Amino acid sequence: MRAPGAGSASVASLVLLWLLGLPWTWSTAVALGVYVGGGGWRFLRIVCKTARRDLFGLFVLIRVRLELRWHQRAHHTIPQIFQDVVRRQPEHLALVDAGSGVCWTFAQLDAYSNAVANLFCHLGYTPGDVVAIFLEGRPEFVGLWLGLAKAGMEAALLNVNLRREPLIFCLGTSGAKALVFGRELAAVVAEVSGQLGKSLVKFCSGDVGPEGVLPDTQLLDPLLKEASTAPLAQPPGKGMDDRLFYIYTSGTTGLPKAAIVVHSSPCTPCPCRYYRIAAFTHHSYSMQAADVLYDCLPLYHSAGNIIGVGQCLIYGLTVVLRKKFSASRFWDDCVKYNCTVVQYIGEICRYLLKQPVSEAEGRHRVRLAVGNGLRPAIWEEFTERFGVRQVGEFYGATECNCSIANMDGKVGSCGFNSRILPNVYPIRLVKVNEDTMELLRDAQGLCIPCQAGEPGLLVGQINQQDPLRRFDGYISESATSRKITHSVFRKGDSAYLSGDVLVMDELGYMYFRDRSGDTFRWRGENVSTTEVEGVLSRLLGQTDVAVYGVAVPGVEGKAGMAAIADPHGQLSPNALYQELQKVLAPYARPIFLRLLPQVDTTGTFKIQKTRLQHEGFDPRQTSDRLFFLDLKQGHYLPLDQGVYTRICSGAFSL
Repeated sequence: MRAPGAGSASVASLVLLWLLGLPWTWSTAVALGVYVGGGGWRFLRIVCKTARRDLFGLFVLIRVRLELRWHQRAHHTIPQIFQDVVRRQPEHLALVDAGSGVCWTFAQLDAYSNAVANLFCHLGYTPGDVVAIFLEGRPEFVGLWLGLAKAGMEAALLNVNLRREPLIFCLGTSGAKALVFGRELAAVVAEVSGQLGKSLVKFCSGDVGPEGVLPDTQLLDPLLKEASTAPLAQPPGKGMDDRLFYIYTSGTTGLPKAAIVVHSSPCTPCPCRYYRIAAFTHHSYSMQAADVLYDCLPLYHSAGNIIGVGQCLIYGLTVVLRKKFSASRFWDDCVKYNCTVVQYIGEICRYLLKQPVSEAEGRHRVRLAVGNGLRPAIWEEFTERFGVRQVGEFYGATECNCSIANMDGKVGSCGFNSRILPNVYPIRLVKVNEDTMELLRDAQGLCIPCQAGEPGLLVGQINQQDPLRRFDGYISESATSRKITHSVFRKGDSAYLSGDVLVMDELGYMYFRDRSGDTFRWRGENVSTTEVEGVLSRLLGQTDVAVYGVAVPGVEGKAGMAAIADPHGQLSPNALYQELQKVLAPYARPIFLRLLPQVDTTGTFKIQKTRLQHEGFDPRQTSDRLFFLDLKQGHYLPLDQGVYTRICSGAFSL
């Protein structure tokens, strides 16, 4: 083991002698002396293997910080940064809707968003008011929240898969005074219209079908046609804590939480979080203004709306939108629109690999795929088959301050933390109790850092004065407080709890291990087990229910499994499924059911899931009745050894 500080001391010596103007040979000799004297041969090996990666990462960090500082001093907001792009290239393509073929130039996007700003100001809405947006991904989606931002208003971006209670909950917690929904979701809104309150003003975007519009709803498009497309005569004075929009995310407990994406903040009057996420992605993967980005991810998520659309609004790239991913059209779209960058989640890569070989997959110009969740097992198969030179795998959440990125293509890695200068970006993996996920602490009360190869919870030190390390939290103060812990790096400090378990190798590369707590990821969505448990329990007369995610061989993410107390064997799985279709989004419906005499609880009456998760859906592990949701047949099948074998072999489509 090297002596503590040997690495940092040697780096310091290199920098100091370089600043003094002494020959590089002197610097090298002194540095080697420090390394050897401190027992640092192993550390020297790490330096040789990671210096280039770490220097590039440091360059990206410094560049983003300098850009943020410049925008801070100029008191810029996202709309103002966008205006600069419009002035530079008004006739350049900004957004393309691959589904309809509609193309918007930057001038057209600017005009539409100006009309939105003028309309809502004319209707009496004021800076700080919240307007919920509930429509599928298309150029209007971007124009709506951008226009609201120009007027100082805040958009609550609702997941289009929300139904009934979760939809009502999200609207209520946002404090929205108005709801803009797409025509395609009119029936969904109609289901809950009577529970939304008379004060909520509703607008419908898009052509109205033969069914007409809801009785208490205004048509948005005609109103926008009458509105001025000129910039606001008096742009709102931006406050010191303005917010840009809310993105809803499932946390470790409860219904979806609204994560705050700041427009500016008390300490940094600039578009910090939105800009930071988009800028890190842009510079980490050396994107250029000539790139065309293919974005088939939901715009109510940060990946689609910030990482994707952010390249358009901030850096002037053309972004091609498709409201829903299509494996059969993916490469055709990329060829048609000359895309050079694509976005993915792990499932997308797997779906593409399952497609028959096509001519288009060999004719595209895509050089970079950016996203998260690409499994190491198919990483190289994906790059080799489709000829994508670089995979930009990253880790991060809308609200987190500890995002990391794989900048050099290390297979399987979601990012890194420098072993040479770890304090430049203060994130850590810390030890936790694997059953309870409670932080383990040493005799001084500090968190215990993990060694290389040890799985741990990712945490990021909070500094509210630093736009790269601040944590803006959620609308709910209690939800915010649950994501913060103290005395992690040193006594009295604060750190953000990611809720995810990662592992780091000797060179500092990090690998995603698991999503801890009461959330798992399925079909590209975070599923809150607490929410699903509540729905199931209510449908079954408050029966004890445990919901958890289980790994399925060859499938990305975890499939939902519900263990339900059924002591008398009276539950009908298919009758339950009929009800679940009415109240849960498709990705939240359990794929597996386990009917058992009783659900184990802890001494504090909390549902005990550890044993259930370990046993999974393997019929050899339990005598309880098991069922599997056959999506093609639309009902649950008894899960015996034969069905289990077919699921594990990939014979059943999930």
